[in-house]
Amino acid sequence: MDLSIVIVSWNTKELLKKCLDSIYNNQADLSLEIIVVDNNSADGTAKMVEDDFPKTKLMANDKNVGFAMANNQGLIMVHGQYVLFLNPDTEILDNGLKRAVEFMKAHPNCGALGPKLLFKDKSLQASVRRFPTFWPIFLMLIKAPRIFKNLKSLNHYLYKDFDYNKLQEVDQIMGAYMMVPRDIFSKVGFFDHRFFIWFEEVDFCLRIKRAGLKVIYNPQIEVIHHGGASFAQEGLVKKQWQFFKSALRYFLKNGFFSN
Repeated sequence: MDLSIVIVSWNTKELLKKCLDSIYNNQADLSLEIIVVDNNSADGTAKMVEDDFPKTKLMANDKNVGFAMANNQGLIMVHGQYVLFLNPDTEILDNGLKRAVEFMKAHPNCGALGPKLLFKDKSLQASVRRFPTFWPIFLMLIKAPRIFKNLKSLNHYLYKDFDYNKLQEVDQIMGAYMMVPRDIFSKVGFFDHRFFIWFEEVDFCLRIKRAGLKVIYNPQIEVIHHGGASFAQEGLVKKQWQFFKSALRYFLKNGFFSN
């Protein structure tokens, strides 16, 4: 099988339906499987998948186990040469799946591939960052950018000077779309399930780089990403607490000032 697609969903039924339609509409001649891991949605997501997409494999959790753990649950079920971790609020464009698989086959040193992410109106969505260190994350936590508009350390972390029209190796890509070779898990392990949400893909990209492989951004593959549809349902305080916990766990694991 060419490709396995793992989608973790939580109360995003309508967006997930668009996502699945876009996958099947852009399947081309790829042999693929889709695995949806639903984190106990209350909006009928699981039933929609069962009724409308019977070819899709469904794992329905009885509680929200988090993004990293749910992706790991999906990984146990995959058979493809490559695995695509895909958010439910994305839409595949222009034969993008086949283009990505062909790129991976031609670049065996690529441990993770990210596309050009676009908003619904097709405008560019920033999706590439450098590896974090303590100061820029601290500045984000205290909301310093609301007062100071040009913070050098934060601009560096957010890669404000990144050229989104150029194919290039990067530190990390957004977890909304991440394609990897299946055999990479024997080299770097699964996602660290201690991250409930946030920083799990950063930690994963860091392990890929440390294994001597590349994380590559490819602007020739374009994907619509509606952005944060699941976690937007949570309150601000809870989101800030989850971000703080994940950031602290990342730094305790990988270091506060260097990677």
